[in-house]
Amino acid sequence: MKTAVVILNWNGRDLLKKFLPSVVKNSENADIYIIDNQSNDDSISFISMHYPQILIIKNIENYGYAKGYNQGLKSVDADIMILLNSDIEVTENWLRPIIKTFDIEPQTAIIQPKILDYKQKNKFEYAGAAGGFVDKYGYPYCRGRIFETVEEDKNQYDEPTEIFWASGACFCVRKSVFDKLAGFDDTFFAHQEEIDFCWRAFNNGFIAKYEPKSTVYHVGGATLESSNPEKTYLNFRNSLLVLTKNLPRSNLFLILFIRMILDGIAGLKFLSLGKLKHFMAILRAHFGFYTMFFDAYSKRQSSQKSNYYGCKSIVFDYFIRKKKIF
Repeated sequence: MKTAVVILNWNGRDLLKKFLPSVVKNSENADIYIIDNQSNDDSISFISMHYPQILIIKNIENYGYAKGYNQGLKSVDADIMILLNSDIEVTENWLRPIIKTFDIEPQTAIIQPKILDYKQKNKFEYAGAAGGFVDKYGYPYCRGRIFETVEEDKNQYDEPTEIFWASGACFCVRKSVFDKLAGFDDTFFAHQEEIDFCWRAFNNGFIAKYEPKSTVYHVGGATLESSNPEKTYLNFRNSLLVLTKNLPRSNLFLILFIRMILDGIAGLKFLSLGKLKHFMAILRAHFGFYTMFFDAYSKRQSSQKSNYYGCKSIVFDYFIRKKKIF
């Protein structure tokens, strides 16, 4: 199968300089693409000078993650697309187990490798860890990372397994399925579009898997730090959009109502900690959701599965039952 490693870039010259060597060295038999979201640094000239073998696709503006990939991937010729963040170090032979799984499992449409922390290489990384799940109310969590608790990698997640969502930091997908599902939702801009895509794939009978024989190291937060209120805004707004598009109709409005109450509690917690900008970000997220609700609702597919969640309430398990690990 023809494979492409595709990196979305926006003003990331320093990241490319640091991490491209590992990608070029260890991605044998794969074409490497850079999709540039209208950078105004010298990213493109740097790539052209030092890596002439890399194929460059230029978007006409900064579309963010979702639309940036949607636009750029139209020009990628491959059966398997590895969407890789620019702040990731890959390891020797990292592609082989991924391609092998795609080769022998036709229903597997999405794969995520083991994602460890670049700064603490014995620990899982927040954005994906060993594969993602959601609870009944749509809160995402991972094997190896629940809320702010990140586990050390002690080989406890070293078996390939089916997961519910794969991290956008290293998102491996069949191009045929990406095209069938019309790619990511452009309206998300960034954050949770990979969960929405995986949920739509799940509703269509496709499988997402975690492949531990492939390991990458992720810096994380290179585009938007977790302390950035804009990240809070996008996460809360987009999470509600994901639910609107993918929940079974029978419990959609009840779960949305409960989620909004839980979001309100999260907002009050931010306020109690003196994080006024994050409190306001949640308010903005809800108003943003209201304006986008009917558009999101119109995108619902003909059928939704009810067995989507890994546990009933990760919030209750984590904060009340004090269950901190997967």
